[in-house]
Amino acid sequence: MSEGHHLKTHCIQLVPIFQNLETEEMERIASLSHVQTYDKGDMIYHAGEEENFLYIVHKGKVKVTRLMENGKEQLLRILESGDFMGELALFTKNIHDSYAESSSPTELCVITREDFQEILAKHPEISMKVLEEVSHRLSQAEKLMTQLSAQDAEIRIASYLLDLAEEQHTNNIVLPMSKKDIASYLGTTQETLSRKLSSMQEKGWINQKGHRHIRLLEKESLFQITHS
Repeated sequence: MSEGHHLKTHCIQLVPIFQNLETEEMERIASLSHVQTYDKGDMIYHAGEEENFLYIVHKGKVKVTRLMENGKEQLLRILESGDFMGELALFTKNIHDSYAESSSPTELCVITREDFQEILAKHPEISMKVLEEVSHRLSQAEKLMTQLSAQDAEIRIASYLLDLAEEQHTNNIVLPMSKKDIASYLGTTQETLSRKLSSMQEKGWINQKGHRHIRLLEKESLFQITHS
């Protein structure tokens, strides 16, 4: 097996939707993919372009953003090894409404819509897994829209912390990205985020431990301000 094919097979093995397939089937999917590499800051696709590919992150990180009406950039999600994007292209012709940029040296495995539709025809169980992922992302998007509808940044931040606690099943939450990226995700500034978190800590609602760890001490207080 060539080094390139081994790389693509490993890339396919990282993705949860493929994990129940036999090795031979994974290698077949790998043979349909091709590898693309990007330097930090390279654009993978732009808003307005047609969605024609499924992108799987083998190495590196990809930042997906969109431009808001006020012209500011909003972070939608960050993809890492084993994550994928472009899944809507698998079912219908669609236009990107976001931008994807490599935030570090990145290696992607790319499969065309036509090739992936062939895979889905042979393995309908994969379609269900893709739909589950689409459903999850729609749910996340709805939560984000609810958070952004709040005018007060403190309400958006409290709602985000409560959602993380629910997703991680613990009051000792780990922030999934940098505070700069969280601020972009919530439509605020890093300075405002830091100030509001410090205020919550002073009130005894949370305890910040390092850059990425926060313990929720008074979930009821956080819940109350999100419903005030």
